[in-house]
Amino acid sequence: MSRKTVAKILPVLLVAFTLLLSWIPEGHGSEKQEGVKHIILFIGDGMQLEHEIAASRYLYGMDRGLSFHKLAYQGFGTTWDIATYDRYAYAAGAPPYDEAGFHPNVGYDPSKGGGKPYPEQKSGIDDAYFLTRLPLPAGGPTKYPATDSASAATAWATGIKTDDGNIAWAPGDPPDGALTTIAELLRESRGFSIGVVSTVPFSHATPAAHVSHNVHRNNYAEIAREIIRTVQPEVVIGAGYPGSVGGASAGFRYLSREDYEYLKADPSSPYVFVERQAGADGALSLLEGAQRASEKGMKLFGLFGGPEGNFESPLAHDAPGAPLVTRATVENPLLKDAVLAAFEVLSRNRDGFFVMIEQGDIDWANHANDFRRMIGTVRDLHEAVQSAIDFIDRPGDGMDWSNTMLIVTSDHGNSFMRLHKEMKAGELPVQKGTCGYRQPPCTYPNGEVAYGSTDHTNELVMVYAHGVFATEGFKEKEGAWYPCTRIIDNTQLFHIMAEAAGVPRPSRLSPDVRRPAACE
Repeated sequence: MSRKTVAKILPVLLVAFTLLLSWIPEGHGSEKQEGVKHIILFIGDGMQLEHEIAASRYLYGMDRGLSFHKLAYQGFGTTWDIATYDRYAYAAGAPPYDEAGFHPNVGYDPSKGGGKPYPEQKSGIDDAYFLTRLPLPAGGPTKYPATDSASAATAWATGIKTDDGNIAWAPGDPPDGALTTIAELLRESRGFSIGVVSTVPFSHATPAAHVSHNVHRNNYAEIAREIIRTVQPEVVIGAGYPGSVGGASAGFRYLSREDYEYLKADPSSPYVFVERQAGADGALSLLEGAQRASEKGMKLFGLFGGPEGNFESPLAHDAPGAPLVTRATVENPLLKDAVLAAFEVLSRNRDGFFVMIEQGDIDWANHANDFRRMIGTVRDLHEAVQSAIDFIDRPGDGMDWSNTMLIVTSDHGNSFMRLHKEMKAGELPVQKGTCGYRQPPCTYPNGEVAYGSTDHTNELVMVYAHGVFATEGFKEKEGAWYPCTRIIDNTQLFHIMAEAAGVPRPSRLSPDVRRPAACE
């Protein structure tokens, strides 16, 4: 080709190239556009900042020494559901919740509850705002305005506010009300493997809201049937073991006998099934099962638990200067063991995976105002998050912080606990009472710690994140519903995860946000 010909066509090529560049979407070829390959969501059920600080002081003698306290993003989240909104609205003479137009400050009011969680903010918080029982418009018993775990998990799993008790189901319980969850979206659109891990029954509210759909959280057998027979996540590890433990039996409350036998003995089941066995190390059994599942290209189902249904909780001991947390039994794995087993199976999928991992006994400990148990369960979460961080940091396995998002948060506060003494590492308050299952809550006669409730609270919770898109994705949402704050709403977690994975979805919620001309 002659120079004269090149000179003639070069401007045309430049124009064509410019048009091509303008056509390519912004960020094409970047990790953000293509999407992260691994999303790991940790939930400390019923955990608020004061619980985190208490556990950190016990373990390390400092306020912010837990594994998730070192993550790059640290913010605050609201947790309210429709029932919470409607209780506050009814008390104020305001209209009930309508997703086509609602005021976020009715669900949570930062001018009363604080723009930051206690003790990040100590003044300007009205305790009565959280601790006054209110009725619903339809009547019935009064209760503290606060979400339950089912509607909270549904919020971040689907991006939709719903009624308390609903499991990935639309408000008002319409017949066709099943909502697509983040796990289902990522499996269908990105080819992800999906999993749920919990220390409470696998058919309980938080795990169930990611991999099943139901009008009520207490329909355990129906929920379990959908998880086991229909959705069939690649990994399910949780409690609900129906067998005898120490002379007691949980029975077939959390799954049917038929579905238990399907998992245990039916050759058509896609699962390597591991269950609690007398005298057997649950961690070792689960990890061996995970290796078998990985080698055979099968899925993993781990069924553990005790007579109450949940894993028996680790307990902290009063040992000033030498913190000591002991396992209740070796027959259940610790949460960190379950994390490693889940990753063994999920990480074999080169397309990626989503997993929700819950330490659910933090909530049960706080319902009982059981400080020792709360410390043990928060430490269980702390170690599990650290095991995930260590797994991501391993070299040479294709999983690192450039293609992974790790999130740690809570579904709601619980117990309105407040520390009144600067306790040192290994030191516990004087604790009276058994505060066991269905027992009166424990008390603290020396006043080192105080509890205001045995119920959930509408307090802000912490939100931590690390990895690709983490800081950017969360900061983009801060203050969108609550101007002049760093608060995000739990429904926005769904959109952050979907956007990070490269499959953004429009929100059907229409908050009426009043933005001031300038923040004070």
